[in-house]
Amino acid sequence: MRRNVKELLVEAKDASELMVDLAYAAVFFGDADLAGEVIRLEDRMDAAVRELRELCMLAARTPEDAEQLAGILGMVNAVEEIADAAEDIARVVLRDLGVPGELRDDLRHAEEVVARVKVREENHLAGRTLEDLSLPSETGMWVIAVRRDVAYLHGPDGDTVLQEGDVLFLQGPPDGVDLVRELAGGEAYHLPPPTNRGRLTKLDRAVDILVELKNTAEVAVGLAYSAILFRDLGLAREVSVLEDKCDALYHDLQRWVLRAAADVGDDEIDELRGLLQIGLSSERITDAAQEMTRLAESADEPHPVISAALRETDEIVTDAVVHVGSAAEGRSLQELRLETETGMYVLGIQRAQRWLYRPRSTTRLMAGDRLLCTGPEDGVSPLRALTGDDRMADESGD
Repeated sequence: MRRNVKELLVEAKDASELMVDLAYAAVFFGDADLAGEVIRLEDRMDAAVRELRELCMLAARTPEDAEQLAGILGMVNAVEEIADAAEDIARVVLRDLGVPGELRDDLRHAEEVVARVKVREENHLAGRTLEDLSLPSETGMWVIAVRRDVAYLHGPDGDTVLQEGDVLFLQGPPDGVDLVRELAGGEAYHLPPPTNRGRLTKLDRAVDILVELKNTAEVAVGLAYSAILFRDLGLAREVSVLEDKCDALYHDLQRWVLRAAADVGDDEIDELRGLLQIGLSSERITDAAQEMTRLAESADEPHPVISAALRETDEIVTDAVVHVGSAAEGRSLQELRLETETGMYVLGIQRAQRWLYRPRSTTRLMAGDRLLCTGPEDGVSPLRALTGDDRMADESGD
């Protein structure tokens, strides 16, 4: 049965976001299987994008049709560019370029990672629903997708019953990865703790810049989707600011990598090449995010199918305003445990016309803060209940 434009756009967006998460995770764990999943998803992306372009061409019967469908194709091109950049990051692992241990140490400080776990023969997961397993409360990890044979299930719900052979893609704290691997019948990674750094070296500086570049690229994509969904010119401008920042970061990365090259042996040069490739791909992701915001900046309304698709993906983008006297006012993100309680992840906080991106868990919320979040649709109502925002779950921000 032939799929429609909205279904294909949802699949392309979900696949590209998962590819980015898995590509960076492949670097973190040095895991060729994770990198292989990125390549597998790229093949599915190519098929969906090709079919989507065919449908758009067939649907354009008038100049007005063509003008609106051009917006869809522009978004598709940006999504495809994000996926291509993710593939290039994964190939750093597949080509055995390697990355410096300092990068894995820095990534290990991250509050969240993405992992791939296969449900093996001797396991404690098969035959049970996700709701029954309560993985978020037991391990801190959320299942964001499941691959069963060749089919991907994005954003599985609590009624999803796991089977032996399923490949789970999870998001959560680094410590939770080993817990899920053991439940699934696999062996724990037993990653060593981050090493204590002494004096910062040139390589340390390059690694710190790359981690900031990665984080900025991920936020830019979330803000770009938000700008389109909310038709928010302010968010579109924020993406442009982040794109400029990524350009500057990538130039700084090149300088510090070249300086570090003088201090390493020939056997470590490939690791520096890996840093540059990941940096370039991260910069491309931000470029694609900025390109998407053209839809929000256009005087013409984007095709309705774009908003419909953004609302039906496995992870939607929403906002919530913190009100006086709410449960969220004065409390930190860590105390609220938003991801565990609502499934929503905070991309940024708008406070007095300024944005705080990827806020730390110690960030305390104030009345008037606007939270920009991503997560499952059923997390919107509990999120807004915590913040005292009485809008219905299907209402967008201003």
